Amino acid sequence: MTSALPQLWIGLRLYFRNKMALLYGYLFPTIFLVAFAVLYRHEAIPLVRHMGELLTVTALGGACFGLPTAMVSERERGVWRRFRLTPVSTVQLVAGTILTRYFLLVTAALLQIALAMGIGMPLPDHLVDLWLAFTLVSFAFLGLGLVIAMLADNVPAVQALGQSIFLPMLIIGGVAVRLESLPAWAQHVSAFFPGRYAVEAIQVTVNGNGLGDARFSLLALLLIGFAGCLAGAKLFRWDAEQRFVDRSGKRWLGLALAAWVEVGIMAESTGQIFNRRPDAGQPAQATADSMLIRPDTAAMPDARQDADTAALRAAPDGNSEFAGVGTHEGDAAEPQAPSDVQSDATNRTRTEQEEAYPAPFPIRWEEVTLENIERDLQFDRLPEDTGVVAPVATKADRIAPGPAEQLQCLRSNLGFWGPGQVNDPVQRTRNYLYIAAVPDMFQYDELERWVPLAVFDHLRYVIPEGDLVKVLYWIATHPEEGDL
Repeated sequence: MTSALPQLWIGLRLYFRNKMALLYGYLFPTIFLVAFAVLYRHEAIPLVRHMGELLTVTALGGACFGLPTAMVSERERGVWRRFRLTPVSTVQLVAGTILTRYFLLVTAALLQIALAMGIGMPLPDHLVDLWLAFTLVSFAFLGLGLVIAMLADNVPAVQALGQSIFLPMLIIGGVAVRLESLPAWAQHVSAFFPGRYAVEAIQVTVNGNGLGDARFSLLALLLIGFAGCLAGAKLFRWDAEQRFVDRSGKRWLGLALAAWVEVGIMAESTGQIFNRRPDAGQPAQATADSMLIRPDTAAMPDARQDADTAALRAAPDGNSEFAGVGTHEGDAAEPQAPSDVQSDATNRTRTEQEEAYPAPFPIRWEEVTLENIERDLQFDRLPEDTGVVAPVATKADRIAPGPAEQLQCLRSNLGFWGPGQVNDPVQRTRNYLYIAAVPDMFQYDELERWVPLAVFDHLRYVIPEGDLVKVLYWIATHPEEGDL
């Protein structure tokens, strides 16, 4: 370590003489921060949900471009040949180079955090954990940078190799595009990239529970970093004319790639692929009927399931199949006649349903019966939250203070919302259900799981329970109807 300190000082002096390296090291992360601030300007707390992505971009940019660009340009200028004449060993030189770049990455990350806090982001929750996570992220990516520097013969080759890794990791590697937004196949592919593990390890220290929630990610980064640094040291070239293939370097390159593959296989075998929440279900069967749901104790997130199941089966005074069918003054609407003209899509859907089930289907929502619900709706076939399906919180989930205030504000204003005052109870319910999709559409993870519960509680308050069961059935079986 002591031998590496002089190399650190020399490396810093060389770095600050390299304008291209400065560009990738400091200006590049700042541009990304400004872009993210503009893109997510609607969020109440600026950038707090995206620091994992931003700091990963900082480390990734330094690994794919900054480190290899500086090393290759110095090698082309003959700097490394001069080092070879000194008593500095290859290990000391590589260690000093990594230490230099780590110092630069830390300063760039501090700059990025300071800028984010300047526009309203609070101080990260776990500072020590954040430093440890960023250190492991830097270690993993710097190993990658060393391999790129040894493979490239000149600076343009660095750009080509760096882009071939940088862009896929941004798009399908879980760095710039959130995993929840990726299709299933891309989430499988992302498991073989270190970017997704870097984002997770950093993000849990900014607004999560700390590194305890990212053990697998830390292990993945450590394994990838060790393999990359070892391969980079073994492939080290003092001169651009040397070729690593002449020194049986292929096996060391294979070692670096094998670490990525091993991590991906471990993620597949341990169920780390999909970004599941505690309440996520099993993969859905891709059929038209699989979107239907059946009342089931496993479908409801809390103790309401017992009361709601009993409400479906109890019949007050023998006159109704639903509990609580009575009307509240001013709440019950007159039965709505069906529209004289149905869309072609709705007609086709109804024809298919009638062919599949000989029993008659209700023509109006008021005619819905318990038999219709038990036959047509199945909760055990719901799809996972891999798109625009809003998740629902469970008892084990804890909401942060900031989102809790926003949720309370939402609850307080639901009763005054104009679209929630329309006379038709079906359209009124549709309008309220749209609210639950808004946080999910904007990927507002801290709030989206609690909004469906708040909306459902309000619906139970403003619509008689017996009517609400029928209305929700009608909406589930007629999703294309209603006004937007």
